[in-house]
Amino acid sequence: GGQRRDFVHVSDVAAANIAALERPVPYAGALNVASGHPFTLLDMARTMAAEDGRGLEPAVVGGYRIGDVRHVTADANLARSVLGFEAQVQPSDGLAAFVHEPLRRPPAR
Repeated sequence: GGQRRDFVHVSDVAAANIAALERPVPYAGALNVASGHPFTLLDMARTMAAEDGRGLEPAVVGGYRIGDVRHVTADANLARSVLGFEAQVQPSDGLAAFVHEPLRRPPAR
């Protein structure tokens, strides 16, 4: 659970894409779109479990697997300078909201 990921909210990804489309002169290259706030997978699970309200504590059930990438983060400074992009949604806020998204609820029976 100690693997770090730089989660970025879909609304921030959409904003970066719109900024790229509205740019008067296309940028010839790749730009990282990231929150700039790496989060461990265990912290992600804990955030979602706490928001769920059932009092569950996530359990790490497996160890490191050969070939797994331990940490995946990105530097969005170039996207900031080229597009004016800066993520607006903190990972903890986006993950907490994700728990309550209507599509996450089980279907009524």
